[in-house]
Amino acid sequence: MSDNLSVLGKARAAYQPKLPSSLKNGALKVSINKGTATESVRDQEKIKALFPNTYGAPVVSFTPACGCSCGSESKAIRVGVVLSGGQAPGGHNVIAGIFDGLQSISKDSVLFGFLGGPSGLENGKYIQIDAKLMDAYRNTGGFDIIQSGRTKLETTEQFDRCIKVANDLKLDAITIIGGDDSNTNAAVLGEYFQAKGASCVVCGCPKTIDGDLKNEYIETSFGFDTAVKTYSELIGNIMRDANSAQKYWHFIKLMGRSASHIGLEAALQTHPNICLISEEVKAKQMKLSEVVKYVADIVAERASQGKNFGVALIPEGLLEFIPDVGVLISELSEVLAHHEKEVEGLNTQDKVEKLCGWLNTESANVLKSLPAGIQAQLMLDRDSHGNVQVSLIETEKLIIEMVAKELKKRSDFKGKFAALNHFFGYEGRCAAPSNFDADYCYSLGYAASVLALNKMNGYMSSVRNLTKGIENWTAGGIPITMMMNIERRHGADKPVIQKALVELDGAPFKYFAARRDEWAKTESYTYPGPIQYWGPSEVCDVTNFTIKLERGAM
Repeated sequence: MSDNLSVLGKARAAYQPKLPSSLKNGALKVSINKGTATESVRDQEKIKALFPNTYGAPVVSFTPACGCSCGSESKAIRVGVVLSGGQAPGGHNVIAGIFDGLQSISKDSVLFGFLGGPSGLENGKYIQIDAKLMDAYRNTGGFDIIQSGRTKLETTEQFDRCIKVANDLKLDAITIIGGDDSNTNAAVLGEYFQAKGASCVVCGCPKTIDGDLKNEYIETSFGFDTAVKTYSELIGNIMRDANSAQKYWHFIKLMGRSASHIGLEAALQTHPNICLISEEVKAKQMKLSEVVKYVADIVAERASQGKNFGVALIPEGLLEFIPDVGVLISELSEVLAHHEKEVEGLNTQDKVEKLCGWLNTESANVLKSLPAGIQAQLMLDRDSHGNVQVSLIETEKLIIEMVAKELKKRSDFKGKFAALNHFFGYEGRCAAPSNFDADYCYSLGYAASVLALNKMNGYMSSVRNLTKGIENWTAGGIPITMMMNIERRHGADKPVIQKALVELDGAPFKYFAARRDEWAKTESYTYPGPIQYWGPSEVCDVTNFTIKLERGAM
């Protein structure tokens, strides 16, 4: 790995992430402060019944312990780490934080990396992460040190295999780094381990560029800051080109199926002419035709000023939030869960006719009204959660096509509408982490080593007060069950971490809503440029607008 580093990579490798004051003296010199008992965000009785051993644990925060020489080294501990789900910038620094935290406990502590995600844990495929290997990956993007995977740990057979692996390696703890579903996996596995009397505990770490894993104690998921800054650089470049050529509309779909945090933050950083927020569309019960009319109205208004160009941001999961389309997608997921074999091998038209027999009348009519290409995309193989793969639906192309048709119907439209489409997703998932993500991830990992040392089962690493300066960040842990509710998955009720959506009464959305009409009419474009790693702190260490607005820091 080190031989393949660019000049920037080699310089970046020397960066030493900063830690909050509570962790600076090592994992041994940390005092653990426990709060009161917690409960799940919803469905309390059901979640408690599913997690009788781990439910109700308190939130914990860390403070510096005494500065004396006592406890300078302890018995070595052995920890396994898993990268689960999609990549996010900073994952390597989480592992580095765990590694360094374990080394602060004892130089004989051992960190194992399970290969390929949860399947590596289940099947006992691992490597030992030593100092040389770890140093080659510090401050780099990606998950390639051990790779990731999306295997679900759901059956007792899988859990038993995981226990055997943990016992064989004499593990004290397993840390699963992932998003809401991955951390749900961590909670379920931890509960099973404790029920079976296993000595190994299971902890989690909050990862997702989508920004939908957050709450009072998880102020942001790692990778969000870097990913959105990467997308915003690209959006700014496109804005500059659009304003230079002045002949194209650019429709940009942004990753983030379940929430519009990425789109909203990118809009705050770049000031596009249009940015659709899925949560607002749903709240206003907007039909697809109304969404199209909203976009077409802005295009037409700009054309009346002689401006046949602009930039529009489209959330990846928009269609799911349009009420009638969302109901259709939900019903399709349920129907396909039970009738997949019956439509297997049929062409699109025959599939539609067959499926309509199991859908309610309104959803059947919506499905029939969609273009054949969109119908086909809705019926592609489902994702690992059993849901329709909305991410594969080319929503931006659908909006372009429908806006063009709408404008043709308007006799008063005399402008031109030439549109280009883009999808920004994978470009941001493995970017080299910003200073914020490098520091935040390292702190999350270090905090995870404290959770492992203190056998805190079913906890997720937490670092908060993120606008107060790193010295004042509060490290600790939050019980994963505290974030859970019951959702319908694969045609059955499942415990999952509740997704955090864009709050329409929250400061970030209000800030955007107060300015979007002006942005629609003008070229108020902001060009953020590339992520900076060296220079003034206000340039290099700045976090994103979402955190600052949510925490009252601007």
